Amino acid sequence: MMIVQKWITRIRSAVSYSMLAALMYTLLTIILFVVLYMNVKPETYDVELFSVADKTIRSPKTIVDKEKTEEERKKAAEEVEDAYVYNQDTALNRVSLVNSIFDFIQEVKKESQKEEQAPLAELKDKLTKNVTEDVTKSISDDVFLTLLSADQEELEKTRNAIVDNVEFTLQQRIRKEHLTDFQNQVEQAIEKNPLAPDLKRAAVEIGRYAIVPTEEYDSRLTSERKEQAQEEVEPVRILQGQVIVQEGHLIDRDIYRQLKLLGLINHQRSYKPVFGLLIFVLVVVFLLIYSFHTASLPSEKKKSYLLLVGMIFTFSFLLMKIIAWIGNNDYAQLSFLYPGALSSMLITILINERTAAIVAILLAACGSIMFHNGTSETIHVEMAIYLLFSGLTGSLFLLKHRRRLNILQAGVYVSIVNVLVILFLKLIGNGSYSGKEYLFFALFAFISGIASAVLTLGLLPMIENGFGVLSTMKLIELSNPNHPLLKKILMETPGTYHHSIMVANLSEAACEAIGANGLLARVGCYYHDIGKTKRPKFFIENQMDHENPHQHLSPEVSKQMIIDHVVDGAAMLRKEKLPKEIVDFAEQHHGTTLVKYFYYKAIEKNHEVNEEDFRYPGPKPQTKEIAIVSIADSVEAAVRSMKQPTVEQIKSLVHNIIQDRLLDGQFSECDITLKELEIVKQTICDALNGIFHSRIEYPEMKKQTEEAT
Repeated sequence: MMIVQKWITRIRSAVSYSMLAALMYTLLTIILFVVLYMNVKPETYDVELFSVADKTIRSPKTIVDKEKTEEERKKAAEEVEDAYVYNQDTALNRVSLVNSIFDFIQEVKKESQKEEQAPLAELKDKLTKNVTEDVTKSISDDVFLTLLSADQEELEKTRNAIVDNVEFTLQQRIRKEHLTDFQNQVEQAIEKNPLAPDLKRAAVEIGRYAIVPTEEYDSRLTSERKEQAQEEVEPVRILQGQVIVQEGHLIDRDIYRQLKLLGLINHQRSYKPVFGLLIFVLVVVFLLIYSFHTASLPSEKKKSYLLLVGMIFTFSFLLMKIIAWIGNNDYAQLSFLYPGALSSMLITILINERTAAIVAILLAACGSIMFHNGTSETIHVEMAIYLLFSGLTGSLFLLKHRRRLNILQAGVYVSIVNVLVILFLKLIGNGSYSGKEYLFFALFAFISGIASAVLTLGLLPMIENGFGVLSTMKLIELSNPNHPLLKKILMETPGTYHHSIMVANLSEAACEAIGANGLLARVGCYYHDIGKTKRPKFFIENQMDHENPHQHLSPEVSKQMIIDHVVDGAAMLRKEKLPKEIVDFAEQHHGTTLVKYFYYKAIEKNHEVNEEDFRYPGPKPQTKEIAIVSIADSVEAAVRSMKQPTVEQIKSLVHNIIQDRLLDGQFSECDITLKELEIVKQTICDALNGIFHSRIEYPEMKKQTEEAT
């Protein structure tokens, strides 16, 4: 771990944030693209038309066979019969035509007194001029002569025989191809009438002439029916997993066309999946870039967080690939074993829940591509939902409780949510799974949550040590009174321990008031005076009833004893491998302030004293938390030396100490503002007033006190 930490430290110090970010994002883009490309690239085969397949080829996806669908639609359209429409006016028109012929015959017979040929010519002339169609070309002259020679009664019988049978026949649907049948039907019906043979022959000829098709071809209706038939044809699909060609079978034109359609021919490789995947990867990386760009963090912390998120994201992504590879098509359900909450739990503990949520969403999106095996689509939506719920649940249940024991508890909650989500996904899809399969799904989902917690517990110490990350969980562990260094302070320097607790209370309240890390300030206070354990009796809070050893030492030696507790404390903390942030509290809480008491005492003895020799070595506070601890440390010590301090005295004291630090330039290297210092001052005053509040001494108590004394 020390080697890893050294390498990470070298990387952070050697390159700027911009260079590190560019390197990390480029590397992440390459890894994502290369690994995911294996899941989206289509498998191709080296086959030729009319060759024999050397292996069974199945369809890798479901796709519509447009050419086959079009063939089926044409076939369906061809099977649709032509549409005909019955024309009711046809019967009326034809009956009217027959009646018109007889009307003109009767009219000619009345008007004409000439020879036989003359009435025929006149009749034909009238029929030609007054009838819409030229019946004289279709009906023979013999028919007209027969009718002209008949008397009125015979003529009416003939008319009625023709009209009745024509009208009856034309009420039926008659198509052109069946016209002869219906004409024969009329002929047979007319012949049954008791007419003279010559009139019967004339009636049959006119009757056959009057029968025409009553159904007309409707091109528009025919076209609509063909279109409807085509629309009703379901698209012909090549289903995912469908056998295209069996091993040893001939690859004919249709099979070759299907292979080409599916993009399974080597020389037909499509680049669309490549461009689609590239867009996806760029979106994922862009979201990571934006999340870090908008984070208001110091450059060094951004570097650490960037390396940390990059490592966790890459580790989770590659672990996802391994599980997907093991599962493959035959064991696709093993994908539910993937510890989806691992990355979000680690990042929630080590960084914050916002970054954890972003990573959980992006990994869920990657998982939808990685685990798509066994589905007909490139994106496995079911897996994306499962991973998303798992990741967000892991982050949610670690927001407030970040002790190591709570990780296992959060893992159990993740397992429960995983089981519920997977059952929801399988049941809502109405899948035909057996009870045993549902049990396996639930078991894998439960194991996933527990595995997330176990891996988090195992990886967390390694990451904390390797990256030097001071997580909330680590701070809580360091605040445990059973920690060896805290026990050492308590046993060897009880006064310093009590002082540290008081400073911690003041510092935490002030930090939280301005939005700084109160827990970090509290833990830093616990260790900031660890150096006093080396020479406890040289500090007034540990002298109790013992003689002050500084009375027998020169100011120069005494100030060195005081200053050394900063150097000794930092060295002790480094030796015990405590995080750098805690070491900084011990090293910086006095900044470069002047040890005034011994400085002025030295001036009394020797007028030529170098002020720099009586200052702490520093550095000055680099963070808001350390600046606040430096104020609280001085304030607590000063107030403790006062007897029954009033509210005004406390306020004046705090103001003077802060003003003195400002004028001395002790806050020039941290980003604390004057407004925040004002809030810190007010918060510390309120806290001290609560501790040193005035107590009213009641008469009875006063009397008892006097008697006791």
